[in-house]
Amino acid sequence: MRSIHHIAIICSDYERSRHFYSEILGFPVIREIFREARSSWKCDLDAGNAAIELFSFPDPPPRPSYPEACGLRHLAFAVPDIAAEVARLEGLGVSTEPVRIDEYTGQKFTFFADPDGLPLELYEDAATAS
Repeated sequence: MRSIHHIAIICSDYERSRHFYSEILGFPVIREIFREARSSWKCDLDAGNAAIELFSFPDPPPRPSYPEACGLRHLAFAVPDIAAEVARLEGLGVSTEPVRIDEYTGQKFTFFADPDGLPLELYEDAATAS
C-alpha cells in the first residue's frame, strides 16, 4: 500500500454537503453522477493526493460520533496557516473549536464539523504552503 486513494462520506442532505465540501472547504468537483438505480448522488472532489467521494442515499442511519465511538475518529486537512483558515471558515458561519497545540509535534490544530456532524480537523503544516 502506498497512499490513501479516496475517503467516502455519506451525507443526509446532498446539496448542503456538496456546497460545504466544494464551496466552503474549497475542494474542486471532479465529477458528479446521479445513480438512478440507487436514487443516489455521487460527487468526486479533488482533495490533493486523494479524493473525497460524497454520497447521498435515501434515509441513511445516523452514525454516532459523540461520545467517541469505535471506528474512524475524524478526517484531518493540512493547512499552511491555521489562524487564516479558522477566520475564513468562521466568516462563512462554520464554528471551530479553540486552536490547540499537539504536545508531541508542536503543531497547531483544531476541530470543526461538517453539516452531518462528521468531525473534521485542521492541522497546520507549513509544508502545504504554495
